[in-house]
Amino acid sequence: MTTAPRRAPDVAGADVAAYLRANPGFLAEHPELYRALAPPVRVHGEAMADHMAAMLRAERVHAAMMAERADGVLAAGRAAAGLASRVQTAVLALLRSANPIDCVFSEIAALLGIDAAALCAEGHMAGARPIPPGTVGRLMTSRIVMFRDSVTDARLLHGEAAGLARRDALVRVPGEGPAVLLTLASRERAALDPVQGAGALGFLGRAVAAALGR
Repeated sequence: MTTAPRRAPDVAGADVAAYLRANPGFLAEHPELYRALAPPVRVHGEAMADHMAAMLRAERVHAAMMAERADGVLAAGRAAAGLASRVQTAVLALLRSANPIDCVFSEIAALLGIDAAALCAEGHMAGARPIPPGTVGRLMTSRIVMFRDSVTDARLLHGEAAGLARRDALVRVPGEGPAVLLTLASRERAALDPVQGAGALGFLGRAVAAALGR
């Protein structure tokens, strides 16, 4: 049996007015309601002026919140564009390098504006940092990029840069053969922000794979 939606009871304007007269502090305790009210056309007396001022304050607060939110979106967009640009520069460096593994260790960190970058491989790969078999699958499961605020295996993945890895990003490097991981470490959270960098770093991982396969 279908139950009809319950209809809100009709409330007469006189009832609302009576309630407000009996509870004169109600609107002051619920300032958010001022945004739902239509302002009076004219101001009559101090009490009405106070309500007009309260409505204006509520609108200004709302406008400030919207402006702050817009600024945050714009800042995130600029940061994302900045990281994407840095990744493009890193990819160009990989294309120019005769030794992409050496390029990762010696150039990529500076180009990305982070503290350290490395390649870790589960099998033999000259120049890469060896890691135990199964490490990449255990850490990444089906993910391509993973950002971490808590780095408990810094020594394994970042070697001598372990002390700098307050935050890191792990990037799966696709391809056949032993599983390979691009590891990025930073002391600053903003340098490796998930909102900014997942897509760009995924592309960097594919570029590393292409460079290794040349």
